[in-house]
Amino acid sequence: MKFPSFTLVNGTANFTFFQYVAVRNPNRYSFSHYDSSLQLFSSSAGPLGFMYIPAGSIAAGRTQFMSATFDVKSFQLPANVGNAGAGPVPGSGPIMELETRMKLVGSVKVLKVFAHHVEKGAKCRVSIQVSDGSVLGYNC
Repeated sequence: MKFPSFTLVNGTANFTFFQYVAVRNPNRYSFSHYDSSLQLFSSSAGPLGFMYIPAGSIAAGRTQFMSATFDVKSFQLPANVGNAGAGPVPGSGPIMELETRMKLVGSVKVLKVFAHHVEKGAKCRVSIQVSDGSVLGYNC
């Protein structure tokens, strides 16, 4: 997870969020996915971005890499955040938490006869220093 750009003006944040995801197929057969998505949420403001993942397939035992970029404009910070960067030490002050949710829906065909429906998801949380947009930590 990266924030290539982050600006804060009058309690409103504008930022670009970049996420790189690795999806591994542990099955012995190819996994075909469709109707999949990646979403960006804020605990205070709700949904910030949504992206469909194009249909495709992941070969047996392989890993496929995907990336997503969200441009968030005029994100109003909660009132309890106050003046960003007001702490006595540079980099101190309020933090903001974001969450990404990825959902993959698809099927695995066994022996080209039986189709097994698969639905997997992942959630990641990231904490951001509001004063400068630096990533303090993340948990997936």
